[in-house]
Amino acid sequence: MGEIVLAAKVTHVPTLVMSENDEKLAVTRKQAIDGLKEIGRRARAAGADTFVVLDTHWLVNAGYHINAKDHFAGTFASSEFPQFIKDLPYDLPGNPALGDLMAEYASAEGTHTLSHQVESLDLEYGTLVPMRYMNPEGDLKVVSVAAMCTVHSHDSSRKVGVGLRKAIEASDSKVALIASGSLSHHIWPTEIYAENNGTYTISKEFNRQVDLMVLDMWARGDMQTFLKILPDYAENCDGEGDMHDTVMLFAALGWDQYTGKGEVIGEYFPSSGTGQVNVVFDLPS
Repeated sequence: MGEIVLAAKVTHVPTLVMSENDEKLAVTRKQAIDGLKEIGRRARAAGADTFVVLDTHWLVNAGYHINAKDHFAGTFASSEFPQFIKDLPYDLPGNPALGDLMAEYASAEGTHTLSHQVESLDLEYGTLVPMRYMNPEGDLKVVSVAAMCTVHSHDSSRKVGVGLRKAIEASDSKVALIASGSLSHHIWPTEIYAENNGTYTISKEFNRQVDLMVLDMWARGDMQTFLKILPDYAENCDGEGDMHDTVMLFAALGWDQYTGKGEVIGEYFPSSGTGQVNVVFDLPS
């Protein structure tokens, strides 16, 4: 019988990859990279064989979609920031059986969900950047779930999260479930990015304060209040992908029945106007 053995919300900002060749970024992003490495270590220690990544950089306009090829390999360049992420090699095994099962169970919850084994369908950097540090040897399988959902309600994404959990439990996979996306996500306007040292700052103090309030809720286990404010948080703080990754994650953990806490791995940090963090959540008993 399968199970979720680790659950986390993680950063995937391009400056992590850029820091490998930039001395100043190397200092400021080290703690975030170390956090991703630690989450990968914990996943292995918990017996995970598969990372299921809820990717807020995979945009979909109708239905829900799962990239469940048996193998992912290639060289990636970001269409968003080709000057930041380019010539990024990856070689990762997939888990088609789990992807198909997740689509089946999510659809059974009332959400049209498709699992794809399309050879030319590549991974997005919301999956590739965390995997670069969490799964560097490519020894754990990967399934990517689209979580930049443009015409989808939080309620339907909650149903997807329930379906993902049921599918994992019906499988033979031990899964590390990863919500890949920022907290607040109001990127600096391009005309004032440089003058505000945008790479290292947040664009709105309001967003930073709300991010810190949310992290405090997670640390105290006040998930009931968090779920009540989540729609407004996503809207007013420009949550990445409307925070559908976070909705799916919390639904898989039990939604309003979830009583666990979140542990920040490293520290909260700003990047290009946005609020970033790595958090591991307690699993339901």
